[in-house]
Amino acid sequence: MREVTIGEAARESGVKVTTIRFYEERGLLSAPARSEGGQRLYGAKDVARLRFIRHARDLGFDMAALADLLELAGHPDAPCAHADRLAEARLQDVRRRIAALQALEGELERMLAGCRSGTVESCAVMESLADHAQCIGPHDRTALNG
Repeated sequence: MREVTIGEAARESGVKVTTIRFYEERGLLSAPARSEGGQRLYGAKDVARLRFIRHARDLGFDMAALADLLELAGHPDAPCAHADRLAEARLQDVRRRIAALQALEGELERMLAGCRSGTVESCAVMESLADHAQCIGPHDRTALNG
């Protein structure tokens, strides 16, 4: 079995070295074997796990969901209902954020449509920003950030 250093594991998985250490600290990745010189050494399973983690993070799964998914991955014969629920929850979060972004888009379009390209004193954009009551729908940052 070929073992690689943390730098090579980072290159092969697309995960930064500091992030690999972070995942080890959080228990998402087992502490690796060490060379005689003390370097971390990772096997093919470690690199595959790092790829799994990276892909799940790219899809927006939070750390708690990621830990659950990694636990499930260790039990290949178990039912996948929990993984389905985690993915469904993530999908619902994405849909909620899309709706919030669409509301934001509509409000910005409305603000710009009302702009008469005059002076700042009569600018619809500036008037809207100064008086939130002029806005039609909700568009706060909390809806976008989760």
